[in-house]
Amino acid sequence: MTPSVYFDNGATSRVDPRVIAAMLPFFSETYGNPSSLHAHGAEAAEAVSSARERLAGLLRVTPEEVIFTSGGTESNNLAVKGVALGSTRGRGLVTSAVEHNSVLAACRWLSFRGCEVACVRVDPEGFVDVDALRQALTSETALVSVMHSNSEVGTLEPVVEISELCRERGIPFHTDACQSFGKVPLRSELFDLISLSSHKMYGPKGVAALVVRSRLRRGPTTVLDPLLNGGGQEFGVRSGTENVPGIVGFARAAELCYEELESETVRVSRLRDRVIRELTAYPNSYVNGPRDGGRRLPGNVNIGFHGLEGQATALLIRLSERGVSVSTGSACSSHEGDAPSHVLTALGRNPVEAKGALRITLGRFNTEAEVDYFLNEAFPESFRPLPSIFAGG
Repeated sequence: MTPSVYFDNGATSRVDPRVIAAMLPFFSETYGNPSSLHAHGAEAAEAVSSARERLAGLLRVTPEEVIFTSGGTESNNLAVKGVALGSTRGRGLVTSAVEHNSVLAACRWLSFRGCEVACVRVDPEGFVDVDALRQALTSETALVSVMHSNSEVGTLEPVVEISELCRERGIPFHTDACQSFGKVPLRSELFDLISLSSHKMYGPKGVAALVVRSRLRRGPTTVLDPLLNGGGQEFGVRSGTENVPGIVGFARAAELCYEELESETVRVSRLRDRVIRELTAYPNSYVNGPRDGGRRLPGNVNIGFHGLEGQATALLIRLSERGVSVSTGSACSSHEGDAPSHVLTALGRNPVEAKGALRITLGRFNTEAEVDYFLNEAFPESFRPLPSIFAGG
């Protein structure tokens, strides 16, 4: 029987059974609308309030600073568009060339409406050029948005230095932490806005959060314009009936990640380093992103093979036939067809290389035995139907 091995945790993760157990009562027992005034509504509202408080405690922010949304894409759009449209400081935005498409697309949308967008370069390992970012800042800059970690190549960005620059200039700083939250430490005091996602950290899909620090909402030059208007839920920042089971599950998933953060970082990093070490033993292999594991997400491997880039999709399919799920990049970019990865292009890869990498993302439920199977059986076998460049052929 072919094993089933899931190495695509960067796209989404399996919901932890402990999270499911926490959610179940809110589908069939405590199912009221949290905005309703009767007892059923009050019970649901209490569940949302408790989840908000627990999540805020983990992040060391106040509960009122946690705004629940439907996903990381909504959180990023709310941060970028909300600040740009609400700021009286100016209409300038500074971001990086390797951001998630939800940030880059929001910036493009704003550029068509009169905002000036500066997209800062990165180095060959994906680190944002802090000097270039400094030069891009002006008196009109309303927001800087740089991700906490890159979703494709795992780069942990220099957010401390960027935060210091923004503080010196009084410019709000947003970070997309959807990939890194619960996997590496997150210092909330560095940021004015933080995008978080549940389904990347063993929680349910369809729920996320945007942390909006109170200093931003009270600032003299910046307010956050809501994208959704309606009933005024989420402190008037995000209207719409809250996803109670999802919010409960998100908070529980975050608690579990924080409880197990240290041990899981060590375990998953060890699996990652083994995969990188053994795959780079193949001739013509190359790693995308940092070679220093301490500057890379614990579970992220992004690797290509010179001469086989054009067959990366075929390799992915053949791995899938052998029970192993990996990806060729961000799942959110899969609708773009055969276009090169904008992240790998920004790292300096040519168009062929930028289409030919495999992204392997390991997580909580992956085991040493699965890595053994992948490295010793599935991966070598998947090359058999392809032109061999590994045996001198």
